[in-house]
Amino acid sequence: MVQPGGLSYPWLTQPGPVGQSLAARFPAPAGCRRVAVAAGSWGEWLRYLPLRPAGSKARLYNGTPKARAEVVAAVVDIDAGTQDLQQCADAIIRLRAEYLFSHDPNKVHFHLTTGYDFWFSDYVAGKTFKVRGEDVTPASRPAEAPTHAALARYLVPTFGYAGTLSLSRELRPVPLAAVQPGQVLIHGGAPGHAVLVVDVVENPATHEKFMLLAQSYMPAQDIHVLRPDWNASPWFRVDAEASIVGTPEWSFAPDELAQF
Repeated sequence: MVQPGGLSYPWLTQPGPVGQSLAARFPAPAGCRRVAVAAGSWGEWLRYLPLRPAGSKARLYNGTPKARAEVVAAVVDIDAGTQDLQQCADAIIRLRAEYLFSHDPNKVHFHLTTGYDFWFSDYVAGKTFKVRGEDVTPASRPAEAPTHAALARYLVPTFGYAGTLSLSRELRPVPLAAVQPGQVLIHGGAPGHAVLVVDVVENPATHEKFMLLAQSYMPAQDIHVLRPDWNASPWFRVDAEASIVGTPEWSFAPDELAQF
């Protein structure tokens, strides 16, 4: 599948082969076609995420292989960090931050669980925060250029003080029947979980939809495309009438789909 021009994945030192993109690895099932997405959109960007070679193992932040290897259809070619931070909601925050950074770094911001709105532009301008008990207050830090390395530094405290609860508050609910790439299945709380919809296809004759899902989990681990088990297709059928939306490591309510 030909990758559109203009898509940038800032953490890569050099572009990977087109054949290793998500869209190339996972063609639409027979009779289906990918839903339309706007050029340059978050949904298009996710559709062409770079993947590690087929058969790559998903690993935890410390290098240990993920125990449930059977649920991994592919591994996204992005680091998991060296700390137990980039878990489920954090992985979505990471990808969203990378996408926004590739377009306009001044648009990168996320709310912490306390509600504090933490902007990357403030961070590089010398403004950060400190936490004392339940209170989050402004603090200063050395100013720096808005580089990708600075983005990585900004994300460490973001991961530490944001999560499924804060992310769920940032997102707007959408009906499952209208699912699109870039939306999120999310249950905010402790425990909670979040899974990212990275692509959607539809059968034009039957109007059935299928989605590709990606996640990190606990402990922090490589972002990976999901499948129900070793032999199953990674394309999850969308059933808007079902009582749950089942994924391999979490079941969501059908009203827990949301979008940025």
